[in-house]
Parts: sequence; structure tokens; C-alpha cells
Amino acid sequence: MPAIALIGLYLAVVFAPLGLAVASGRPPRPMMDELAAGAGLVAFAILLAEFLLSGRFRAISGRVGMDVTMRFHQLLARTALALAVVHPFLYTLPFNHPLPYDPTRQLTLTFEGEGLVTGVLAFLLLPSLVILSIGRDKLSLRYETWRLLHGIGALAVAGLVYLHAVEAGRYSQDAMLRWFWSGLLGLAVLSLLVVYVVKPLLQLRRGWHVSAVRQVAERTWELTIAPDGHDGLAYRAGQFAWINVGHSPFSLDENPFSICSSPAEGRELRFLIKELGDFTRSLSRVRPGTRVHLDGPHGHLTLEGRAAPGIAFIAGGVGIAPMFSLLGQLAHEKDPRPTVLVYGNRAADQIALGDELARLRRVHKTKVVQVLSDPPPDWSGETGIIDAPRIRALFGEEKYRDWLFVLCGPPAMLDTVEAMLLDIGVAPGQVLTERFHYD
Repeated sequence: MPAIALIGLYLAVVFAPLGLAVASGRPPRPMMDELAAGAGLVAFAILLAEFLLSGRFRAISGRVGMDVTMRFHQLLARTALALAVVHPFLYTLPFNHPLPYDPTRQLTLTFEGEGLVTGVLAFLLLPSLVILSIGRDKLSLRYETWRLLHGIGALAVAGLVYLHAVEAGRYSQDAMLRWFWSGLLGLAVLSLLVVYVVKPLLQLRRGWHVSAVRQVAERTWELTIAPDGHDGLAYRAGQFAWINVGHSPFSLDENPFSICSSPAEGRELRFLIKELGDFTRSLSRVRPGTRVHLDGPHGHLTLEGRAAPGIAFIAGGVGIAPMFSLLGQLAHEKDPRPTVLVYGNRAADQIALGDELARLRRVHKTKVVQVLSDPPPDWSGETGIIDAPRIRALFGEEKYRDWLFVLCGPPAMLDTVEAMLLDIGVAPGQVLTERFHYD
């Protein structure tokens, strides 16, 4: 399905409750009360649709891009929160028990039993869930713990809001809208079952094992895995996968890493991993033969179908991983287009796979520009950081405006580089990047 069709489908789902509410034929109430009901209906629709925007479904992220999918997931969660928070405060009608002369609830609002309790609990839990997600990088929680809390919390909020809507909602009392909520909630639960049950079951049939682990830079490791009795993974250069090393496929101990090998290298996959979290700090203890489970490929940091007279790759730190994959495939295909790789690090001992960089220079004639912010005395490359002046100096000439720019690295670097590329006249469609951190 094309990206524009996916966006249209999403909008149709989110605003469908409003249409069903109008179609119910109930007499209108004061404007503020209808706005309150509308805010609640749209907020619940957004909340249920969020389960499909987790980034784990290639039918969605593969069309619009992982960065767009995750950014939508974050922004729409906050939109749903804002609508949910204002929802009860917009009402102007009095709260009372059902009145015999008001069977349509046009003159009173009633919250009894499950309708009241579930609404209050959801009202308290949803802000906590969103705030926890925004600030998770500042918390001491393990990623796996946060992921478990996030999944359980989201499902709890969805269930509470469902009960609140069908028990206390004026419009959700109608059969059509009740069936709509039931169907969306069913899809949300099904999406969790696919990610946490179906995919692990499939991974059991297509296992992998560690074939090699080696340190390639300061706190940076290359992990190589090989398939067990199958043909490996059909992927495109620049994509990534979720890998689970040494645990059951049903475990939450899995993390996304870019594939740094290219499809032309064969069935084995190489990952470039920096020590940052609990799992990555244990890489030195991983031994060949360790069982690995893989979910992939994901991501759209790929070059297929992208015509450009030249390609510039701009990477910071471990963001170099997908660049090795992309450049390796270009070299294998003997792609004649000129390529430039701008690679930034703090120190020289953080430069990963220096032999691979030398090979790209020699075999593919890639121009490699290395930038160090804390260089050694004998450093002959660029010094400083990958900032706006450097991007203008490297790519400010008019000939670069039609090039394709592929970016991967820290969020601050991506923001700076994207802004400068647009400033020098590069079209937004010629800038390719995937983000995983936004706040």
C-alpha cells in the first residue's frame, strides 16, 4: 500500500468515531459538551491506532520510513494525551444520576460504577505512561524493563478507556460505535500477540548463532552471526534488525542494531555495536556458538530506486554501521557514481573498521573525510565536529544540490546537518535519515 494511502487510512480510522457519532442521530447538546465528547472519541481512536505504529510492522514502517513511523507514534501519543486531559473539563452539563425524563442523556451526564472508576484510572495512568516514555533515557530503568512497563501500561490504558467509553459514553452506547471500539481494541491486542508470540515462534524455526565477536574500536564491537540450517536473511543494504543474543525468543532482551555487512557478502550478518546499555556492555563475554534470534529486516535507509549523480554519507560514531553496508554493496555492484563519506568521532581510537575504510578508498574510490574533536598530535585529518560550517565547506558547491545525502548519527548532529543541507539548496527528498531519538 502506498504511503499516501496508509496516511489516508489512518486519518479515516481516527475520525471515524466522529462520523459514527453524528450518524447515531442523537439530538445535539451544547457546543462545549459536543467538543468534549469529540475530544474523547478521537483520543481513544488515536490510542488504539498507536499499537500499530510501534515500528515492528514492515507493512507500515517500510512504506513511510521508520523515522516517520516512530515520530508519528510519539507525537500522536502526546496529541491523544492532550485531548484526553481536556475531555472531562470541557463539559458544561451537570453530573447526576440518570433522570427518567432524560433517556438520551441530553440534559445530564452520568458516571456510575465501571464508567466512573475506569475513566479516572485511565485519566491518571495515561499521563504517567507518556511522561515515562519521554524521560526514559534519564531514568535508571533497563531498556527491557521500560519496554515491559510500556507495553503493559498501554494495554491497561486501552482496556480502561474501552470500559469507560462503552459504559459511560453517550455515543459509544450505540451498537455501531461499540463494535468499532471492539474491533480496534481487538487489533491492538492482536498486534501485541504478533510481536510477542507469533514472531518469536517463527524465530524458533529460523535460528542463528554467533560465529565471531571482535573489538574494532574503543568500546565498539563487531558481532557476526550465521544462520542455522536456512538461507539467512533477505535484506537490503542499510537496513537493521532486532537481535536477541543468548535468550529465549520470547524474552524482552532484544535490541535493534544496524547491519554493517552488505548482502553481497553472503549469509552471515555483521553488526557494529557500541557499549551503551546492559547488553552491549556484555559483548566481551559472548562466545561463538551462542544462540541468536533475529527479527528483521527493518528500516528504509536504502538506496534502491534512488537516482542521484552522487551520494554523500555523513555519520557520527556508531552511525557508521549502515554506511559500511551501503558502500560495500555499491562497491560490489561497481556503481560508477562518486561517493563521499564524512565520519566523525571524538578520538582516533574510536574509529571503527579502519581497514574497511582503506578498502573503500582503494576499491571504490570513496572520498573519506574523517573528523575528530579530540585528535592526537600526529592527526592529519579534519578537526572539530560535523557542524554547519563544515557541511557548507564540503558540499556548498552547486553540483552537490542534486546528490543524495544519507545521514546516521547523534540527534544533534542530524539536526544540524539536515538544516544546513536544506539551507544550501538540497531538496528534502534528497536527504535520507532514520531517527530513533527525538526529545
